[in-house]
Amino acid sequence: MALKLWASSTANALKLSCSGSRPPFPSISRCFSSVLDGLKYSKSHEWVKHEGSVATIGITDHAQGHLGEVVFVEVPESGTSVSQGSSFGAVESVKATSDVNSPISGEVVEVNTKLTETPGLINSSPYEDGWMIKIKPSSPSELESLLGPQEYKKHCEEEDAAH
Repeated sequence: MALKLWASSTANALKLSCSGSRPPFPSISRCFSSVLDGLKYSKSHEWVKHEGSVATIGITDHAQGHLGEVVFVEVPESGTSVSQGSSFGAVESVKATSDVNSPISGEVVEVNTKLTETPGLINSSPYEDGWMIKIKPSSPSELESLLGPQEYKKHCEEEDAAH
């Protein structure tokens, strides 16, 4: 509760507000979740950044905020094939364990080995140091089925409002 009070006080001091008419505590995480331009997002809260022949994948800031402190990350080995919408790993937090689904299909070409020793990178840096896998996409057109930043923000707001 102290963190929520601090976050609320900080938001008030910085004149930040959450959208919606609900009290600030249930939706405070939305104020601080970031959605980056240049990325594509899945409705299951994974992000993908496609650069050249490689796509980097991780979980979103919104997802890590709902999970809480990440204590363990399971990722596949290089050379593994992943399919759009299918689980390729898991993130375990102090609250729960969640499967991580691949937003696009392809072959894993690199795994973020830093997550073995420091799984909290997913919390502190979900879009930079906390990436999970890099793949060589087999169907780059699958990117077109994913959400852009504004669509993802709206999806998160609707999902949070329903809970």
